Amino acid sequence: MIGLGTLINCAMVLLGGAVGLLFGRAIRQEVQRVMTIACGLSSAFIGASGTLARMLALENGSLTSGGAMLLVISLVLGGLTGALLDIEGKLERLGLWLRRKSHSEGDSRFMDGFTSAAFTICIGAMAIIGPMNDALYHDYSLLVTKGILDCIIVMALSASLGRGAVFSVVPLFLFQGAMTLLACLVGPLLSDAALANLSCVGNSLIFCVGVNLMFDTKLPVANLLPSLIVACVMALF
Repeated sequence: MIGLGTLINCAMVLLGGAVGLLFGRAIRQEVQRVMTIACGLSSAFIGASGTLARMLALENGSLTSGGAMLLVISLVLGGLTGALLDIEGKLERLGLWLRRKSHSEGDSRFMDGFTSAAFTICIGAMAIIGPMNDALYHDYSLLVTKGILDCIIVMALSASLGRGAVFSVVPLFLFQGAMTLLACLVGPLLSDAALANLSCVGNSLIFCVGVNLMFDTKLPVANLLPSLIVACVMALF
């Protein structure tokens, strides 16, 4: 069944969110903050290691690096496109709509929880390659692995930032569902180079999510999403 992996992933997010909300109030605020920082630190290292794995290589006993121009061009052009399209604003408006529909107007942490969780679980190579494997090869094992990671992340974020983190399942379902449908159409056309570029740039965005969580900053990660498309196009040259 095409799309089963995304459904399992979403179910794991809901499970993690439910557990986080159930026990979150019993956890002191200082502990909640430590949990948020821990999620950010984990995301930063996952993103950094994924990016460096594509940029560094061992040749003749020496460590060499590459892919710098890929990152610069992808992030600059992608960020410019995302800013013009105001993707960040659209995602925030979705969060505000969900907050209103869930009668959570009084929850001051709703948007922080929603955006932090959404960026963490929706951005990255696994969120794209997983649906592609599901659609093309009927292999959803990568999405099951991702679901376990997302369950832990959303559990920690919902415990520290509230119910907004649970509603990240909405953009997750829409994004990975769209990736699954797109993979059915263009997946066979993507080369190994395009997938490698996608992984490199995608993991750099995960690093940005980790920075946001650790230092409570507002790097416009959503506006950088078109960088993933630029990275795939660059594989043609």
